[in-house]
Amino acid sequence: MLRRKSSYSSSGKSLGSGLSVMAMLIILAAAGAGAYFLMRDLSGPVVTLSLTGDRIGLVRTVEVGLDDKSGVKSVSVVVRRGAKSMDVLRQNFPGLEPRQKISFQLKETQLPEGSFELEVRAVDGSFAGFGKGNATTLTRKLILDSRPPRIAVRTGAPAIYRGGSALIVYTLSEDVSKSGVRLGELFFPGYRQANGSYACLFPFPVEMAVNEYRPEIMAQDLAGNVTSSRLLIHAGSRNYRADTLNIPESFLNFKADELAQLCPDMPAPLEQYLCANSRVRESNDKTLLAVAADPGNVTDHFLWSGRFQRLPRSAVKANFGDFRTYVDGNRQKIDEQRHMGLDLASVARADVPAAQSGRVIWVDYLGIHGQMILIDHGMGLMTQYSHLSEYLVKVGDMVKAGDIIAHTGTTGLAGGDHLHFGVLVGGVPVQPLEWLDPVWVRNNIISRLNILS
Repeated sequence: MLRRKSSYSSSGKSLGSGLSVMAMLIILAAAGAGAYFLMRDLSGPVVTLSLTGDRIGLVRTVEVGLDDKSGVKSVSVVVRRGAKSMDVLRQNFPGLEPRQKISFQLKETQLPEGSFELEVRAVDGSFAGFGKGNATTLTRKLILDSRPPRIAVRTGAPAIYRGGSALIVYTLSEDVSKSGVRLGELFFPGYRQANGSYACLFPFPVEMAVNEYRPEIMAQDLAGNVTSSRLLIHAGSRNYRADTLNIPESFLNFKADELAQLCPDMPAPLEQYLCANSRVRESNDKTLLAVAADPGNVTDHFLWSGRFQRLPRSAVKANFGDFRTYVDGNRQKIDEQRHMGLDLASVARADVPAAQSGRVIWVDYLGIHGQMILIDHGMGLMTQYSHLSEYLVKVGDMVKAGDIIAHTGTTGLAGGDHLHFGVLVGGVPVQPLEWLDPVWVRNNIISRLNILS
């Protein structure tokens, strides 16, 4: 009998061969995937330090930035001196975020003065090293300097009156990253002069009482060490006039469009005016401080010499420091504010001269001030020209005393054509009459600035 050749055997072999190939492909795919996950991230975290130079103090805060696409798993900070080492910080990050920030000080290490090595080691959350992750080690050779700078004030204690300005000259025992006069949250930097001394111009804010005025002189060296002490001054009181301003319906109608732009969320002109006179005014004050705090707006030496000028043939309509009570048509009190400049009136669209030589740093609209110009005269001293109808200069222009920079107008909260002339020190309004008085300028600024020349 003839036997039929079995097809089961050949098909079984074929099936077995196919399964073997498939298994091999799966293994290769798994190996490839594993290799991909192991090899896709072969670099450790990027480590950055907020540390410039080679000197550091015990209380200086150093910020560490960590960045890795696989997430940051851990970081350690170690100091080494010779064969000895000490942990400053060790931290794990369970979330494996791609960016982390930490900060540390060396205060607890009690390191003695001298050189040492700082090591920062960071590990990422990748599968590299069979799950150990990639590591980056950053080392810096540093010098511990825990001695604060010494300040020697070379000018006598200045006499400064409420709303006024003063200047001191001082020397420092070493190079610093920052020095000047601090008044609460306000800071007025000192500027290094050609002879190596520092000069600092600072104000006595008119809102402060004499017993509240406690300026401090401070310096921070390149290692982060800080010296700070009360500044010896002769602070005096100065009285300012109280005034009552009527806000009639005619004024609100005259200013209706501008008020609506300043406070569009308020329903009626009176509410808009009150909003502008308080909320917008406060915002404008912060803007002036911010402009003065920008190093790009401040020259490190005086740009002027000689006498400060005012609007020619003008009458004073309001003084600096006037405390104003605002009343409505029924003589009911609706607000109160302090006036921070001189209101000078001449003829409509009068030529406005620059009070002194300087650099134009602001030509723009600013809320209650309307169209405004600011001129930098150096070391934080600025003059302000508000309510203008037309600009004749642009930002960056250098002007001389008497150059015509604008025309007067009624923009902002001005009720009639006039110039609001202000003097600012570090963004804080001060008494313009001091700076318009050549005797005061000579005795309180020039003579003190030249004490070490």
